[in-house]
Amino acid sequence: MAAYSSYLSFMFFCSLFRSFLISDAIVPPNETFTYVNQGPFENFDPFEPIVSEYDSSYRRLPLFNTPFGLCFYNTTRNNAYTLALRMGVPRDNSVIRWVWEANRGKPVRENATFSLGSDGNLILAEANGQIVWQTNTANKGVVGLAILSNGNVVLRDSKGNFVWQSFDYPTDTLLIGQTLRLNGGPYKLVSRESATNNVDGDYSFVLEPKRLALYYKNNMRYWSSTFAAVDIKNVVLTNATFKIAEGEYEGSSFHEIECGLVNAPLMFQGSGYLALGTVLYNSSLSYFRLGIDGNLRVYVYNVNVRRNALFQSFTLFVNPMSENSRNRINEDECQLPNRCSKFGLCEDGQCVGCPTPKGVFGWSKDCDTKSPGCNASGFTYYQLKGVDHFTVKYTPGTGPVKRSDCESKCTMDCKCMGYFYHTDSSRCWVANELKTLTRVGNSTHSAYIKTPIS
Repeated sequence: MAAYSSYLSFMFFCSLFRSFLISDAIVPPNETFTYVNQGPFENFDPFEPIVSEYDSSYRRLPLFNTPFGLCFYNTTRNNAYTLALRMGVPRDNSVIRWVWEANRGKPVRENATFSLGSDGNLILAEANGQIVWQTNTANKGVVGLAILSNGNVVLRDSKGNFVWQSFDYPTDTLLIGQTLRLNGGPYKLVSRESATNNVDGDYSFVLEPKRLALYYKNNMRYWSSTFAAVDIKNVVLTNATFKIAEGEYEGSSFHEIECGLVNAPLMFQGSGYLALGTVLYNSSLSYFRLGIDGNLRVYVYNVNVRRNALFQSFTLFVNPMSENSRNRINEDECQLPNRCSKFGLCEDGQCVGCPTPKGVFGWSKDCDTKSPGCNASGFTYYQLKGVDHFTVKYTPGTGPVKRSDCESKCTMDCKCMGYFYHTDSSRCWVANELKTLTRVGNSTHSAYIKTPIS
């Protein structure tokens, strides 16, 4: 018993000593820094202007690992800055891209500071000291910051372990080797609202137990992956990594999103992946982006060229008539909720009509619906045959139900702007937003749009 008590005392002492060492560890003076958001913009050279994504102006910090580097940038010229990681260098004569951001939706102003203190906490603060963003790594053994060759910004301890890494906090972009995780996160990417407004937008790319999915406003699914293995009970996805996979022969490597499967039979091992186009330029510097428009794209960076160093190598939603639609997972652009802006009828990637109670007219960006109001006696429905909503293809709807019951469901919901019904399967979808409607070659699919009684 005495020996056991001595063992416990020894283990407690070791644990306490280890905690003391970690908490007492400090960042060496030559690894601490404070940088102030002030001075001229790097890309405002009148003789050789540098183009940066979102038409932004930026200030470069002396923290880089080419072609990656940390910067303050803004898109509004209104004293609102984002701390971000750029991909690309001025000599490329190419568009500088922003592939990670610390403070989306929480901009800082002129004279804000970015600092790594002796306690190991990385802090972005306003000039008055107000903290806007931080890594919460004080007294956790951090000894320095590094930008790795793959674009991962890391805080390391004395043994080289990552105490914090930017790969765990994506916004709308994945770099090679970056992973989404179902448990513990990150589990999704979120688009930005617009080129000028750097806040969360309407679209998200989400890792779920049974699928990878794209959502409009969090609950309207307009695309999802199809992996045969997840149809088996208890088989689920656990992670999704953007990587480069080797092809069957030399020079045939391709980008992919590789998903980890749990409980999958041996025959399905390695089947959970999305092929995203061939790797160009033999380059491992690529990124996967959820765009402002809700589309998914892959870009490749070529370090050996001086112009057009970044090339778009894959797009998920494309015009089906174009040569870019050869990948087996490509989708028609008509699946994009905002393809036809506020309202419109889409076919083969093109907005072809503006539906009204009096018929379908020529489409323009002014095409819109009229608010039907909430009083059922004040609105009616008009029918569009051979038409689906952007959610229909990738959501099951409800049913089997009668069309009258589907209509009643929409009528009783003040937010419902219309419903979609398939007479061949007796299934129903109601829509609070209409946006882009797709023309399909099946007359049993119909849209019923609410319209006020004039």
